[in-house]
Amino acid sequence: MTTRVLALHGPNLNLLGTREPEIYGATTLADVDRALLQLAAELDLELTARQSNHEGVLIDWIHEAQQTGVAGVLINPGGLTHTSVALRDALTAFQGPCVEVHLSNIHAREAFRQQSLTAGACVGAVLGFGADSYLLGLRALAGRIAVSSDT
Repeated sequence: MTTRVLALHGPNLNLLGTREPEIYGATTLADVDRALLQLAAELDLELTARQSNHEGVLIDWIHEAQQTGVAGVLINPGGLTHTSVALRDALTAFQGPCVEVHLSNIHAREAFRQQSLTAGACVGAVLGFGADSYLLGLRALAGRIAVSSDT
């Protein structure tokens, strides 16, 4: 049986490739999703990738993932990283591992971006490696799922 995982992209990530490429790079969200799907297949994971600019939609998808047996969540909360207690609560309620990813190193950015409210609800975070952050995060998530299924 294939293990199901969910990749969530938060607000403004639909603009990847055109929004501040000097910070976020030229890779589009479609490019990121293609790479994630390819790696997921190699890791024997069934990955669903979704993007929303709406906090409540992201929260609903996390709740749905819990209810439908998704094993883990990979999430780039975008700007909600720094502001959303509600998104953090949804991640905390999810019973599988969650990994936070960011294209840029949030700790090297503006002061208001340096704190993540959501990371504490995740088993780890990968940031600052551009689009590779997603792939590194997916590998970490797969490893954590494997460890938790062995116990």
